[in-house]
Amino acid sequence: MPQGGINKIITQLAGFNTDIYPFADKLLLFLMGYPQAGWIDMGNETITKADFLYRLTHAKAALRPITLVPGETSYVFLEQLSYDLNLSIRSLKSYYKEFSPIKDGWIIPNTYNIPIGIDEKGLISYLINTSNYAHKELSNKLLDGYNEDDWSRILTIASIIQKESASIEEMPIVSSVIYNRLKINMKLQMDGTLNYGKFSHVRVTPQRIREDKSLYNTYMYNGLPPNPVCAVSKEAIKAAVNPVQSEYLYFVKGKDGNHIFSKTYQEHLKNIKK
Repeated sequence: MPQGGINKIITQLAGFNTDIYPFADKLLLFLMGYPQAGWIDMGNETITKADFLYRLTHAKAALRPITLVPGETSYVFLEQLSYDLNLSIRSLKSYYKEFSPIKDGWIIPNTYNIPIGIDEKGLISYLINTSNYAHKELSNKLLDGYNEDDWSRILTIASIIQKESASIEEMPIVSSVIYNRLKINMKLQMDGTLNYGKFSHVRVTPQRIREDKSLYNTYMYNGLPPNPVCAVSKEAIKAAVNPVQSEYLYFVKGKDGNHIFSKTYQEHLKNIKK
């Protein structure tokens, strides 16, 4: 059931071939109660129209919360869904590939209340459709419009910001480093791009940097990786759209966990020694 007024709910139900008759909104509102947004378990048996309307206002599905945190990959998230909800990982990956416009980073990080018993297609369809709406709404707000290719590039930059930043406050500064390097055709050389897919929690070593030949290796290839490398927060997206103005090209993590930014390589080396 969608969020919104009773007329919106009736209109959507009519679009699902439920044969909702005239004045159903008044019957619901005055005789049975107000339908609540969310998942509703209508059962499997054939029911009357009156019982159907009654269940809209009284029945609820058993739910289980599932959380996707910013910075996590779809590979790991689908594995989590498969384990927690006892679903086929093969089917989940197949439907994700079919429904998601990009390989990773499309599902919005959030806690989703998932009905127990949902199948793989229904789950992925729900997650992708919910994210489709959220992405278009955010793009229209930040960019005054929506273009899937442009937004995919923003999400890719945001995913690197998400992986590399030590805090929300750092995100616009990390964003400026990415744009500054892209502007002068300098390799990004960022470990976070190698934490893609199944490598989400794998430490990036010098050997990995030498041996990973994928386009996610920004030590080896110029430009952005081919897709976002993880799910991204709204803060990371906002930073990707609005970087601070800076001349920073380098950063290194300090003793307190925050990054120290520098404009030149010589200054960067001094910060590393510190």
